[in-house]
Amino acid sequence: MNWDETGPDTDERLDERLVHADADGEDTAVEAALRPKDLDEFVGQEKVREQLDLVLKAARARGATADHVLLSGAPGLGKTTLSMIIAAEMGAPIRITSGPAIQHAGDLAAILSSLQEGEVLFLDEIHRMSRPAEEMLYMAMEDFRVDVIVGKGPGATAIPLELPPFTLVGATTRAGLLPPPLRDRFGFTGHMEFYAPTELERVIHRSARLLDVEIDTDGAAEIAGRSRGTPRIANRLLRRVRDYAQVKAEGRIDRPVAAAALGVYEVDARGLDRLDRAVLGALLKLFGGGPVGLSTLAVAVGEERETVEEVAEPFLVREGLLARTPRGRVATPAAWTHLGLVPPQQGGKGQQGLFGA
Repeated sequence: MNWDETGPDTDERLDERLVHADADGEDTAVEAALRPKDLDEFVGQEKVREQLDLVLKAARARGATADHVLLSGAPGLGKTTLSMIIAAEMGAPIRITSGPAIQHAGDLAAILSSLQEGEVLFLDEIHRMSRPAEEMLYMAMEDFRVDVIVGKGPGATAIPLELPPFTLVGATTRAGLLPPPLRDRFGFTGHMEFYAPTELERVIHRSARLLDVEIDTDGAAEIAGRSRGTPRIANRLLRRVRDYAQVKAEGRIDRPVAAAALGVYEVDARGLDRLDRAVLGALLKLFGGGPVGLSTLAVAVGEERETVEEVAEPFLVREGLLARTPRGRVATPAAWTHLGLVPPQQGGKGQQGLFGA
């Protein structure tokens, strides 16, 4: 299964999880109201924000369109928000589309030919665009021109179409899949990092003000610590804690209320949910910490192999709770500690031999 695609089972699992980073229908509606409108209001990503500010100010001083911008990073870190800020800072309209929606060169030609001068074209998941459209984009980015092919076979004719200067903002979760000729045509590339808990606290306080939610510093810290370094998840958890607080705590969120609310939704102090703990629990309790094959682990937790590999494992690996090895999946000492279990004493075998604990 391609890492960029999810089957029905995986999509259904993502929809059920409170801590998944992809936007659902509710997120899209709420994010529109919570998004910052300029760089000064944008929280986090200090390096990217500072560099992008210079690029935009220089373009405005020259009276020119901004260079093409490539933003890479995990879902939910603010790539779409930054694209809208770029348009706002340049005083230009924005057109939004995505790579999977552009399957033919003609689809891209139709979009490009309708752009206004200085307009910002935001292309989400740009690495999933079709190859013919990708090749057309090379010329459009560099020369502001596309060749429209009329007819087929030996009688086909290329008609050059001049384009007004525009700024392309490409977003990708997998920058390595972009071909070098496309990457090289971006004047600025910014990589979005996961947020520190203190940055997420600022995001939560700002969102709470906009949502008219009363929350104290400890309550925001509790939510931030369970948000997996991702603002989208932080805002989603805030909304669920708000619901709990309105029903059971007179609408005010402090640390005990936040902890109780997220306990109801099965998000623990480290941001793991039911699926994450099921994978770790099976690895530790049934297989002694591993190594164990992915298919065997998936059967043990009653999930599809792709669900375990693509939905649960990335965060567990990033948190240092699980390792992928040539021999199979292995739990780290931190995983035993997190679940409150004592690793078996097996000398040089299995997990103990790999980590020396």
